[in-house]
Amino acid sequence: MRDDYPMPVPAAAESLVRVRMAGICGTDLEMLQGYMGFSGVPGHEFVGEVVSTANRALAGRRVVGEINAACGACASCAADLGRHCPKRTVLGILGRDGAFAEYLCLPDANLIPIDDRLQDEAAVFTEPLAAAFEIFEQIRIADADRIAILEDGRLGAITAAAMKSRGLSPILGGRHEDKLRRLGEMGIAGLPESRLEPGFDVVVDCTGSAAGLSRALELVRPRGKLVLKTTVAGSAGINLAPIVINEIEVIGSRCGRFRTALDALASGAIDPAPLISGIFPLDEAPAALARACETSVFKILLKAS
Repeated sequence: MRDDYPMPVPAAAESLVRVRMAGICGTDLEMLQGYMGFSGVPGHEFVGEVVSTANRALAGRRVVGEINAACGACASCAADLGRHCPKRTVLGILGRDGAFAEYLCLPDANLIPIDDRLQDEAAVFTEPLAAAFEIFEQIRIADADRIAILEDGRLGAITAAAMKSRGLSPILGGRHEDKLRRLGEMGIAGLPESRLEPGFDVVVDCTGSAAGLSRALELVRPRGKLVLKTTVAGSAGINLAPIVINEIEVIGSRCGRFRTALDALASGAIDPAPLISGIFPLDEAPAALARACETSVFKILLKAS
């Protein structure tokens, strides 16, 4: 943990945000293994307080922030696809220092004030929950569809919670009895992954492993839907023939819109508190990252002093 890193300086139409709380996710851990070739300050899940801004509506407000900072001028931005802007920077991932520090900068347009009644420990889940809800923007899932979510980790758990809040009944395939038991206490049905049988209408791969796609392809029915939420540093050879033979619809799914996630958290439709496995002070970030790598944990949070 460095104590001599320079204070970030906001550009025009950006605000300086003091980080109150940040979450550690699988992407952060992958980046430590070389994903995206990132250098700088990682971290993209956060709750903060705006301490310097030219935008009066944001001054002093507690906020969360969309992580993709788009150029605003290209064809993608004009089509409301700033999350895919080819010139974008991404908080703590691509060309922009992130939330594992005392301060960060983001464009004013990315910052969303949050309700005073929403605690930091819940609001910090906005980004991963938004990513889970992104699935519903991309594909239609019927109430009667059989849904499998692969992996009982952070993203798998929050994706299952998002689907449950929409009245769906996913089965989460995991590898850790203690995690499956804790998810069961949240009302999320789970089974050992090895016991899942083929024939699911929708399979969501949250494994964070190169082998996840192969297993997902085994489980999805012909003409079913396969949603890839996995980002990994490594690569692996995969037999793509089953996608063609079984006419599988494959969807890559990444960042989602924050408002939907904030509304679900504020309404109490989703309570992420059972997923918090530990809270560390920011100056113990190395220990927090090591803890987050342990298979027994869900979400580890960093809290400002």
